[in-house]
Amino acid sequence: MRLRFSIFLLPIFLLTACEQSKTYKIREQQITMEGVVYKIEDELKLLADEIRELAKFNEFLLEKQDSLKPYQDPDRYQITGFFASEPLDSASDKSSVILLNTSDNRAAALNEILVTNGLDSAFTKLYEKYDLIEQIYSNSKHQLSRVYPAYDVMNIVDPNLDVTQFNFYYQADEINNPSKGPVWIPDPYVDPAGRGWILSLVHPVYHEGELYSVLGIDLTVNNIIQGFLDQEKGDYIIVNKQGDIVAGKAAAIEALSMPPLRNHVYLETINSDNFRISDYNLYNSKSREVRKMGQTLLMAQEGHFLFKEESYLKDAVCWPFLSIEWFLIRINDNNQ
Repeated sequence: MRLRFSIFLLPIFLLTACEQSKTYKIREQQITMEGVVYKIEDELKLLADEIRELAKFNEFLLEKQDSLKPYQDPDRYQITGFFASEPLDSASDKSSVILLNTSDNRAAALNEILVTNGLDSAFTKLYEKYDLIEQIYSNSKHQLSRVYPAYDVMNIVDPNLDVTQFNFYYQADEINNPSKGPVWIPDPYVDPAGRGWILSLVHPVYHEGELYSVLGIDLTVNNIIQGFLDQEKGDYIIVNKQGDIVAGKAAAIEALSMPPLRNHVYLETINSDNFRISDYNLYNSKSREVRKMGQTLLMAQEGHFLFKEESYLKDAVCWPFLSIEWFLIRINDNNQ
């Protein structure tokens, strides 16, 4: 009787042991992924600390503008039309300064140029310190923009823009950012100059209790992210909350029924003329189950998805970022 009872329970014991093994493997992968996310966010935290200090300096320039007047250079910029024309010289310490037609106080904006000229040296030092910085800028309530390095303002900028209506401004206001600290803009964009995905970090500047301007840093994140992913065993992608693939290994991207990659390299694909972000989105995959995976991991925010229809895929494990709405996903095939 004892022998029969043991034989009867053996399949249950084996099944339980198998499930425990699967759970252990998933948790083991999540621990590794948590470490990768931590390393990436640690790098991004350095920039958050930098923009925090930059905002303090900007507020100092505004607060002490009267006592600093002897050190201000009224001839540094001459506004012609809506911009100050400067040579596009990467070695220059001058920014592009744009006074938009939407300004309701041109005199205040012109005074702001004079008062905040000290930002140029701070922008230059910060830009030279980090290779991943694409540009540094300030946009104010007076519709004044200061951007470093200088660029072809006349042929690119619409002088009738209202900077306060863009997410790089309003995401930092008191409604969206009551803590008044650094904010990562959740939606990256593709750099037209071919440096891959650009991520924006912004920080409000307050003067006399009111939002005066917003500082911003645009970062090329592909090198920093791809470097960490390439160091790890396994097939990984990083996606934003909309399901767009921000970075990833070719094997992982190609396994998800996405369009073919150019030379099997995602960065080359991003920089190609016919690249469309929507083509490399989990919700636009040709595979119904991959689309379901996106819903499970991103919308329901579950940490694991088991493939049942895709014969070559086993499961996907997910770990979220804390400082930005991104997700690291590991794709496991049946050989892993």
